[in-house]
Order: sequence, then C-alpha cells, then structure tokens
Amino acid sequence: MTPRDASELAHRLAREAEAVCRHYLSNGRREGRYWLVGDARNTPGRSMFVRLKDSPKGPAGKWTDAATFEHGDLLDVIRESCGLVDFHEVADEARRFLSLPRLDPEPSPKREHISAQTGSPEAARRLFAMSQPIARTLAEAYLRNRGITPLHEAGSLRFHPRCYYRPDIDSPTETWPAMIARVTDLDGRITGAHRTWLDPDGFDDIRLGKAPIDTPRRAMGDLLGNAVRFGVANDVLAAGEGIETMLSLRCVLPTLPMAAALSANHLAAILLPLTLRRLYIARDADAAGDTAVTALTERANGAGIEAIAWSPRLGDFNEDLRTFGIDALRAALRTQLAPQDVVRFLLWATAETG
Repeated sequence: MTPRDASELAHRLAREAEAVCRHYLSNGRREGRYWLVGDARNTPGRSMFVRLKDSPKGPAGKWTDAATFEHGDLLDVIRESCGLVDFHEVADEARRFLSLPRLDPEPSPKREHISAQTGSPEAARRLFAMSQPIARTLAEAYLRNRGITPLHEAGSLRFHPRCYYRPDIDSPTETWPAMIARVTDLDGRITGAHRTWLDPDGFDDIRLGKAPIDTPRRAMGDLLGNAVRFGVANDVLAAGEGIETMLSLRCVLPTLPMAAALSANHLAAILLPLTLRRLYIARDADAAGDTAVTALTERANGAGIEAIAWSPRLGDFNEDLRTFGIDALRAALRTQLAPQDVVRFLLWATAETG
C-alpha cells in the first residue's frame, strides 16, 4: 500500500468518524464535536478526544491523548484498539469496516494464522512469541545504560530486532529494534504488550537509548487492570507506572514481586491479588502520579490492604538510581519499607549482593 492509498483510506474513515468511534472505541462517549475515551486501546476514561467533524482546529478523525501526548488518525485507532502489528492487517480491517474490497481477496493459507481476529491479546502474544530473550541484545544494553543491572526474573522482557513502527498516515511503516514487555493478568495470561523502540546507533543523555522517533513507547492490547509483572505476588506487591521504574526498584529489592502498569491511569485501575495484604505504590513525582496514588490507596484500603506510597527524590526511581546510585536508593527505600519487610526483602538482598 502506498502513502496515497493510506491517506485515502484515512479520509474515508474520517467521513464516518463517529461510527468508527462507536465501533472501535465503544468504552467512550460523544460530547459535542468530540468522542472522549481513555486511550486508543479503548480504555474507559476521558483523556483522549477524537474530532468528529471538520473544524478550524483541524480535520475530522484526528485525535490526541492528553495524558500521553500521542496523536494520530482513525487508522491508528483501528491498529491500537484491535492490537494489530502489520499495517496491511490494519488496512484490511479498515476496508472490512467500510465494506471495501480487500487488497488480497484470496489470502495464502498462512494469512489466516497471522491475521487472527481475536483482537489485541492475540496480536500481543504473537509479537512476544516472535521476539527473543534480552540477554546480550540491545535491550539489555539499554537497561544497563539506565543503571538497571543485574536483571532479576526478566522473563517478561524480550527483544525484537525489527519491530514495526508507523509514524503517521503519510509515512511508510518503519522497523526499529525494540524491547518488548508482556502484559499479563493475575493468572499470568498475556493480554497485551508494550514496545520501547531503541536507537541502534547508541545512547545519549536526552533519549537514554530510545529511538529518535515521536513516540518511542507504545502499548497494545487489553491493558486495563493488567500489568508487566516481575515475580509472582502473594501477600506483598510493589506497583508503579513505568517498566524502568520498577526494574530500578528490583535492583534493590530483587525478591519483592513488582508490577508496572504502564501509565498513571492504569496504575489506579490495576487488579490486586485476593491474597494481598500490603501494597507499595511507587509514585512518579507529578500530578498524574499523585492522582493515581490517591485512587489506588483508596481501592486497596477498601479491600483491607495496607497501602504505602514510595516517593522518589527526583521525577521517578530510575532517575534517582541514575543520579544518586544504588546505595542511595537502597537507603531511601529502607526508610519507606514496613519494618518486617526490611528484614524480609532488603536485608536479604543486601547480604546476597554484599
């Protein structure tokens, strides 16, 4: 498909913007000239708005996520809400919606397998399955550059050397190396995936190894309530937003189960194990992080779970690790742990690494 074909397809979808939103963003609602929803993955909420009619502010079909600053068109909505990886699958799904002929009316026998229509969880499972362990890859180098070493129970992370990335409707699909993280539910089933595209030419102090593209991080699949998990939680769990944040904490507390919810909104909605008795919430130092901590604390307390917030000195715990070092991070966490968990998690880790 040429960029012109993609542009025409996006234009046709824009003429049916409200119908597209009602179908693919069914957890949202119309308010005036816009459709409001949580994000392009159809998460409930109000941070993403889709323009339904042409206006002086821009054409119909364009959307912006105020929480993440992502933006795009209705082809991006179809890709993210359905969890599709290959752009040809996105185009085929758009044509199906518009009742247009498919480019490939007689797909090969393999086509049925790679375009399984079970939605984003299946696409996430395919992406994770085709990726490789991160040992001795650019993904491992990326984490080490951020001060994260050693990696404890990193089975939730993999590396893909040529992961698809599409900047906008007027650009062809690109491929970049990427760190792939699996998103799972409480039973360990993969429900989504998170991609961090990486720069194959090395690291710098600004992007810290992320690819020089507009949105080097994107999630796909069924994210609400689920998380990227490190270790299996029983009675104690630490949860936060970012993957690098939680991996930084695991450098100090390698046996404490942790979960990265991938955003403040998803942290507030993360599902908690029935056996949980204490929850540590690793906050990011911003307004969204404060809101997430408040909401999750209320939910935890309502379920009879003790909630304790961890606060970084800077913006997040990975920034603390890179700026002050692992010993300073260990000392800061010691004062924020319940006394029994100092003995259970921190002193054990100190003895093992000492």
